[in-house]
Amino acid sequence: MTFLQGKAAVVTGGGRGIGKGHCLALAGAGARVAVNDIDKDVAGEVVAEIEAVGGEAVASDANIGSREGAEALIACCVERFGGIDILVNNAGNLRDRSFLKMSDEEFDAVWTVHVKGTFWCSQTAARAMREAGRGGAIVNTTSGAHFGSFGQTNYAAAKGAIASMTYTWALELARYGIRVNAIGPTGTTRMSDTFAGEPLPFVDPALNGPLVAFLCSDKARTVSGQVFGSGGERVAHMVQPHYGKTLVREAGWTVEALEKHFIGQLAGEFGALGMLARPYPFHEGVGPQGEGA
Repeated sequence: MTFLQGKAAVVTGGGRGIGKGHCLALAGAGARVAVNDIDKDVAGEVVAEIEAVGGEAVASDANIGSREGAEALIACCVERFGGIDILVNNAGNLRDRSFLKMSDEEFDAVWTVHVKGTFWCSQTAARAMREAGRGGAIVNTTSGAHFGSFGQTNYAAAKGAIASMTYTWALELARYGIRVNAIGPTGTTRMSDTFAGEPLPFVDPALNGPLVAFLCSDKARTVSGQVFGSGGERVAHMVQPHYGKTLVREAGWTVEALEKHFIGQLAGEFGALGMLARPYPFHEGVGPQGEGA
């Protein structure tokens, strides 16, 4: 398949796991790929794998945790391939800690790579795409963790921010022919191996790649501002935040009126809480030292 023939792509965090799968899928569809990883050796291995089957790629160890690194990465693609048409923001890290114990350093380390790195790379790439005048595609990486994920305040906040940036950029960049979507991928990687719960079944991280290649192509020209759960056997549309059941009272709400109607009308609407979709746990109330649910 060569439906991305002539396109130039950047994949951050492309040396291993899910990012490597993206690189191979894009190259397999004909794109030339800048494989970015802070470990240049593993990025080089992916480049060699692409070149071994006739593709074209270049390795970059630019650190996208700074504006300078992000700009250097996009410049690498432009200088090597003559432009940039595709950006996949995949790089990430974890510093898991429960909320009351999390340090500023642990929060900032995750926020800088996920949120600022995505912002810096995307802004630099979008400016280059606008200047070239031929449009482009950006695919961000979010996660179901932004529904709520115990011990991951920093990561959940970052992934929620990335989803919101995806919606906003799709609106702003459409005039330049740039589409912006996001995926919440599933795959067994070094990051997933840090999960503290029961062992998870193996999921081939490369199975996210086909959706990324599709979203970056003209085959998905009508798709922008969307978030998808991917990996394994699934492609799931992640519904944009929206208002649900709404109560209306003439002249507005008083505390007394809320006390009378709020729980009875809305409690039944409280759905699953958290990334693992457990049922709403607080119907009996929340209290200190185990009081309530």
